[in-house]
Amino acid sequence: MNEVLFQVELFGRMLVVTPWKLIGYAGVAIFAGRWFVQVVASHRARRSHLPRLFWYMSLGGSLLLLSYFSLSEKNDSVGVLSNLFPAAIAGYNLLLEARQRRREFAPARASKIPQSEAASDRSGAE
Repeated sequence: MNEVLFQVELFGRMLVVTPWKLIGYAGVAIFAGRWFVQVVASHRARRSHLPRLFWYMSLGGSLLLLSYFSLSEKNDSVGVLSNLFPAAIAGYNLLLEARQRRREFAPARASKIPQSEAASDRSGAE
């Protein structure tokens, strides 16, 4: 994964691109792109809003960057630490949302069960 795919001269410096760097670039693009998602969602809601996609992009971008900083020849502990915290926060927020959806979905699902089934379920449990 450290083999050179191509090189480009940019602003007088040689930019060397490897598969690991592509993973890092993808992580940066996804992690930075989450803010565009947040701005669009807030504009549509006409209030500050963090959509679920924001947290998925935070987690995905952080995991890509964590893999780049920890598994590539870069092996940069500063990069690992700076992406470990956002990944944990994004994961926690997604967990909270999943729990909330489950709580909101459970009463709706229970109300759709016909009364005859609900009664037979209760009598069978005794």
